[in-house]
Amino acid sequence: MSLLSIGKSGLYAAQAALSTTGHNITNANVAGYSRQTVVQATAIANSVGNGYIGTGTQIAQIKRYSDEFLNAQVRTAQAASSGLDAYQAQITQIDNMLSSSTSGLSPALQDFFSAVQSLTGDRAGVPSRGALLSAAETLATRFQAMNGRMEEIREGVNGQVGSNVTLINSYASEIASLNDQIGKLAGNSSLNLPNDLLDKRDQLVVELNKQIKTTVVAGDNNSLTVSIGNGQPLIVGSRAFQLAAIGSPTDQTRVTVGFVTNDKITPIPESALVGGELGGLLEFRSRTLDPAQNALGRIAIGLAASFNEQHHLGLDAKGNPGGDFFAIEPAEYTANIANNQTSTTVISATISDVTALTASDYKVDFKDGKCLVTRLSDGQPNEIVPYPQTTPQTIDGIDFMITGTAATGDNFLVRPTANGAANFKVKLTDASQIAAAAPIVTSNPVDNRGSGKIGEATVDKTYLASPLTAPVKLVYDSATGTLGGFPAGQAVAVSGDPDSPYAAGLPVPFKAGATYTVGGMSFSMSGVPSNGDQFVIERTTGTGDTRNASLLGDLQTKNILDGNSATYQSAYAHLVGTVGNKTREVQVNADASAAQLAQAESAANNVSGVNLDEEAANLLKYQQAYQAAGKVMQIASTMFDTLLSIGH
Repeated sequence: MSLLSIGKSGLYAAQAALSTTGHNITNANVAGYSRQTVVQATAIANSVGNGYIGTGTQIAQIKRYSDEFLNAQVRTAQAASSGLDAYQAQITQIDNMLSSSTSGLSPALQDFFSAVQSLTGDRAGVPSRGALLSAAETLATRFQAMNGRMEEIREGVNGQVGSNVTLINSYASEIASLNDQIGKLAGNSSLNLPNDLLDKRDQLVVELNKQIKTTVVAGDNNSLTVSIGNGQPLIVGSRAFQLAAIGSPTDQTRVTVGFVTNDKITPIPESALVGGELGGLLEFRSRTLDPAQNALGRIAIGLAASFNEQHHLGLDAKGNPGGDFFAIEPAEYTANIANNQTSTTVISATISDVTALTASDYKVDFKDGKCLVTRLSDGQPNEIVPYPQTTPQTIDGIDFMITGTAATGDNFLVRPTANGAANFKVKLTDASQIAAAAPIVTSNPVDNRGSGKIGEATVDKTYLASPLTAPVKLVYDSATGTLGGFPAGQAVAVSGDPDSPYAAGLPVPFKAGATYTVGGMSFSMSGVPSNGDQFVIERTTGTGDTRNASLLGDLQTKNILDGNSATYQSAYAHLVGTVGNKTREVQVNADASAAQLAQAESAANNVSGVNLDEEAANLLKYQQAYQAAGKVMQIASTMFDTLLSIGH
């Protein structure tokens, strides 16, 4: 090859290097761009008998600097960071609402029970009754408002899930299209690759990981295969599979994700979709929003049920037994849309014991003639025995009664507390219906001769089965040391007495300091009575009695929830603490994840990033190479001219 051709090859190589350097410089700020360089190789030399003479240079490859291992770390870190950021943005709203000193539940609870205590201050007068009814309405409004805010957040999550699915489908289609283009341009070659298309595809994969964590493996023809969840393929070669935002099979108002295959949509378990904004949203909803809403509902139901129970034991301003102060709605249940259409199953879930009530949802499954009720918070199953049922079966304070016929595979979702706060309402319509008075009163006749005294009486819910219709007069017999005159047909229990209870009609010994319980009434005796002394128990008459109001006020500090280990306020404080701790945990993890992402991006950029100082130096180097190659061609031209002149 002539010296002219050698110079020409060098000139072309230098020109390519200058163009590549300029391309690096102009794309230095483009997201995902990887620097490129020209890789030169020596051209094949010519044999001249006693050796080989070089023929110049050639461009072997336009090399793209990119490390797949580091890129994978960036994708993983990006998915984790985006997921935690999405989680943090949502949980912060819940945390701020619950812990607020104005919009939280604590101030409304305190005001309500202050109003209850005020009943005793003015002997249950009209002003205090009106104030209590107003405070109760305020408390109900607060429960409903907090639940409403949670529902707004839930709707926001539903909308964002739909948006994320749309973005994922869009990115999948673009990546699949790039797979096709790259395959056509490069085939199976590992050298002559469309570098800019590779950069664009890698950046789209990073953007995809902002939405959902993916698994990426190399495929044929320089393509990428991308999968999500439990291995569901999202991109295979030039084909992009689609996701769909659908209603949950057991709750159509809850937007979840399905995998589309042959016009059929199969729901993907939410637990399998992790990372990215979509994974963060789904995790927030299942691990924070659902439990928080259920816990708030449990407090509302626990307050309503226990307050109603005590209210029933009192008398209102007109002397009538107390009714329900608050309304309690039955538990909500929904059927799986895939259930057999011929099934006639009906589920009744009535809350019977708020002390045992949890904040969990339940799944009812039918299989091989058996019925299982599974607590979803920990997966604890309970079999309904016998099934079909003849009487309700109590599970976690809920009476399950399941009737009708079900096919194997049918299942239902039962949410006992989900709507507890939303349905918390004041049932009383008139302040005079507030049962502030106790139903019975005790007295010691003035003509008694001894020092024996009957203490103040209380009643429990068994009293309602046979309330007093006439006064009970207990008479002391000094000869036998016993009391007589107890209500007919009812046994008497005496605290501290090993022979207790005493069957109806038997004499009952008098024991100073002991508590006597009969027909749902409890009272204590003290002193030393004389023969024939009487002790009277009768129905309360008149106004101004506030003993039941006092007992209603005592509920504020009584351990009722969590198996009689938590008050309303401490249960709410536990909810606030749980959400607050989780918020802090997510915040710390989000900060750490952001730092890890920055480190991963820095490591990847050290390989693929454009250094403008280095490129500026390369410009000078390749410019000089270009000039030198031009000089070779100039010398070749001079030599050619010299040869021509010799010929003349």
